[in-house]
Amino acid sequence: MKTQNVTLYAIGAAAVLGIGYLVYFDYKRQNDPNFKKQLKRERKKAAKIAKASEEEDKNAKIKLIETVITAAAHETYPKTPEDMEKYFMAQVAEGEGLCAKGEAFYNDAVLPFYKAIKVYPAPKELINIYQQTLPQPVFETVINILAIEQQAAEAQGSGDIPVE
Repeated sequence: MKTQNVTLYAIGAAAVLGIGYLVYFDYKRQNDPNFKKQLKRERKKAAKIAKASEEEDKNAKIKLIETVITAAAHETYPKTPEDMEKYFMAQVAEGEGLCAKGEAFYNDAVLPFYKAIKVYPAPKELINIYQQTLPQPVFETVINILAIEQQAAEAQGSGDIPVE
C-alpha cells in the first residue's frame, strides 16, 4: 500500500469516528432525560463556581484596598522637596521591582505606587505615566484607591487630596 492510501484511510476513519460521536451525542442529548439533567446540573455547578470565584476576588480586592489605605494613613511622609524626591524614587523602584517579579506580586506593588502618588507634586501627570507603564491590574487598583479616598474626603468636606 502506498503511504497516500494509508493516510487517506486514516483520515477517513477519523472523520467517520468524529461524525459518529457527534451523531451519538446529539441523539443522547435529544432523547435521554437523565443526560439533559446532568448537563443542566453541570452548567449550574460551573456557574455557581464562577460566581463564588468572582465574589472571592471582589472581597480580596476590597481587603487589599482597605489595607493599602490604612498603611498609607499610618505612613509619615517627608516634607522637604529633596526628601520627597528620594522617597518617591524609592517607592517607585520598590513597586517596579515587585511588578517585575510577576503577577503574584501585583497586589504588593500597589502600596509603593500609591505612596509615590501621595508625595508627587503633580499627581495627575503621574497617573498618566502610571497608565502607560504599570500593568493594568495594578493601575486599576491604584485608581480605585484614589477614587475611594477622594469620595471619603468629599464626604468629610475636606478637599485635601492632592489630585490636581
